[in-house]
Amino acid sequence: MWCSVAVRRLQRLSVSHLNLSPTQILQKKMSTLQRVYVTRQIPPDGLKILRESGQVQFELWDSDDVPIPRTELVQKVKGVDGLLCVLTEKIDAELLDAAGPNLKILSTMSVGFDHLNLEELKKRGIRVGYTPDVLTDAVAELTVALLLATSRKLIEATHEAKTGGWGTWRTLWLCGYELANSTVGIFGLGRIGVAIAERLAPFKVKRFIYTDVVPRPELASQINAEFVSTDELAKQSDFLAVCCALTPETKEICNKDLFSKMKNTSIFINTSRGGVVNQEDLYEALSTGQIAAAGLDVTVPEPLPTSHPLFTLKNCVILPHIASASYSTRNAMSSLAANNLLLGLRGEPMIKELHL
Repeated sequence: MWCSVAVRRLQRLSVSHLNLSPTQILQKKMSTLQRVYVTRQIPPDGLKILRESGQVQFELWDSDDVPIPRTELVQKVKGVDGLLCVLTEKIDAELLDAAGPNLKILSTMSVGFDHLNLEELKKRGIRVGYTPDVLTDAVAELTVALLLATSRKLIEATHEAKTGGWGTWRTLWLCGYELANSTVGIFGLGRIGVAIAERLAPFKVKRFIYTDVVPRPELASQINAEFVSTDELAKQSDFLAVCCALTPETKEICNKDLFSKMKNTSIFINTSRGGVVNQEDLYEALSTGQIAAAGLDVTVPEPLPTSHPLFTLKNCVILPHIASASYSTRNAMSSLAANNLLLGLRGEPMIKELHL
């Protein structure tokens, strides 16, 4: 008797499950998954990892051209367990309040984190993943390319060739500065600074010098670089590459005081963050001949308005923040950001976690 009752109950349960439509079954499954919002159409490798994980249900702002409007983002993050963002999104107290207490994991597809309010994240116990290291090679390559384009006046030369400025051969027309026998200074020696120096060494650079908050002998030994003060870095560098993070201490640290100590034949390159440079002071240094030229991949704001005075200068090359813009690097960044997010949601150590 008991067996027949049990069988009938099992049959009813089975029939009950079979009576669910495919949509209802999917909805039931989805209701058990953690909710994630992705603030940009990130490169496909990262999206594939999220899609095939079976761990999360995610929604995304389906555009790579236009950042998500702030009002839209505030609505979309409500109740999410995880958030995957890029550097165009300001993650502050207002947004975290809108997300609510479920949000425990934030993964940013960037090496920089000046768009994050770290104090608020720490206060709320939200873990943060980021994407350093995977973009080292791409940023170093672009820095060298920008340095060469600036020092050898390649953009100006291309313009002259296109617009009829190319006339008879002239002895000093479009002359620039060579890396051979030069002193290269690195402002903020990390992996990227080392990678830049490694790529410049074959150009017969005579000497590498650097400054940082403290000496970094292990990294410096890889490129035979000498630690100097900021003043000496400015005075001695023929080429000065800025590779430091943007912090309250480094905000506008490259200013009139620094430029006034540089040689009038010096080349200034910034591929770190626009905020480390006082752009008005840089314009003055370039327009008066205090320094020879500058190459920038980063500015404040981004994009830099086309009416900005820096765009009027022939000795200033400005790129639209493309240092990490290679297919392999951007896919590696999106994969790392996706894996950081999934690991964090499982309560496991992230591959790259920013320890607050």
